[in-house]
Amino acid sequence: MEHKIIDTHVHIWDLEHIHYPWLDGDTTILNRSYAVAELEPERKKAGINYGVFVQAEDSYADADYMLAMCESNPWMVGAVCWVPLLNPEEVEKILTEKYLKNKYFKGVRHLIHFDNNPQWMLNKKVLESLNILVKYNLPYDVVGILNDHLVTALKVAEKVPGLRMVIDHLNQPPISKNERFGKWGELMREAAQHQNFYSKISGLGTVTKKNEDDWGADDIKPYVEFTLEHFGDDRCFCGGDWPVSLLAGGYARTWKTYVNILEELLTPESQNKVLFNNAARFYDLPV
Repeated sequence: MEHKIIDTHVHIWDLEHIHYPWLDGDTTILNRSYAVAELEPERKKAGINYGVFVQAEDSYADADYMLAMCESNPWMVGAVCWVPLLNPEEVEKILTEKYLKNKYFKGVRHLIHFDNNPQWMLNKKVLESLNILVKYNLPYDVVGILNDHLVTALKVAEKVPGLRMVIDHLNQPPISKNERFGKWGELMREAAQHQNFYSKISGLGTVTKKNEDDWGADDIKPYVEFTLEHFGDDRCFCGGDWPVSLLAGGYARTWKTYVNILEELLTPESQNKVLFNNAARFYDLPV
């Protein structure tokens, strides 16, 4: 069955003009520039109709680069950008004077997984900024990699109850340990009780920590099924995580795996929600 698909997690980076500190010293294929034009053949092969850029660095330069690329790539319909959450006055200013006027600005993310403090989001100033996001109905992407990041996100949900949050890459479930489902599962069940928490089925090939030819649907399906069971078909959507996902194989292969799993687990109507409708609604996309 053919589906309309929104890829809610596409990265680009330009090493010639923007500094990405997390790539300093990186010896993988990721340590080069990746332009969205490079993805075009693969996205057609994968059957992707629309895409959303997600920030790759905590900087205005990265945000502005993504927004500019939306202008020149019609299939890219939004960008999740960085704003200085530690400075709520600046957040209010940059949103009202600049970003809210840009039709492609669709949400906010901060690279919390690179901060030594997994409770970073509970900083008083950050919480003030997150309340500003609520005022303007902007969602927040949580890029956690530790159970402690989920614990923190749950506390944020209590302190800023109106904030819509999506858990990127399912907060890296314990796939590589073959754990079903441990502390991660307990926290995800708890998160699912909050109606403003969503889950992004993305980045799971790399989470397996297997070589690109050694992982498949059987590795990740239990965690996708668990997530769908608890969050339901109204609060999950998908992302390809290009080019990071290249560490675990090709873009089209990643998407084929996700789509096949969803076809096994969901009705056609529910598949359409997870592959298209939910993302369009969460990010308020013009599709």
